[in-house]
Amino acid sequence: MKPLLLIDVDGPLNPYAAQPQRRPAGYSTHRMRPAGWTEKESAKPLRVWLNHGHGAELLALADAYELVWATTWKDEANDWIGPHLGLPRLPFIDWPVMHGRAPRGTFWKTQYILEYAGERPFAWIDDDITAMDREYVDQRHPARTLLLRIDERIGLVRGDFDALADWAA
Repeated sequence: MKPLLLIDVDGPLNPYAAQPQRRPAGYSTHRMRPAGWTEKESAKPLRVWLNHGHGAELLALADAYELVWATTWKDEANDWIGPHLGLPRLPFIDWPVMHGRAPRGTFWKTQYILEYAGERPFAWIDDDITAMDREYVDQRHPARTLLLRIDERIGLVRGDFDALADWAA
């Protein structure tokens, strides 16, 4: 069974913390209205920066991994993000609680990542991974893991894709 590649959107694919009004090189701007963004029809759409080359990079990893959305976008990543990157519909983690309490100073997603992964090896790309998350996962997960923190000002870079490919090999 292939390891999982758990993919966050905001940070790794959408470098939302880059300088405001200055789109990073290689990215294009998309205006989106996912259900969780706003209840008001008149509210300004969400600005999302995407690098279309990331889709091909992720698809190249699909030989070694099972790709899964691990984002607060949940299934909406299949409607709003995947099509811009040329990705097929992917399974997603349906978080039982978002932004809630987490054990021992970990990121709120970490406990649910472990539940979803079961005993499978996994790599996880997210901008909120800390040393506490790595320690928590190392102590509780029976299989190999790679927790790759992505700078939310830059997004995924060549070295990240190389690290994912090397780890899977």
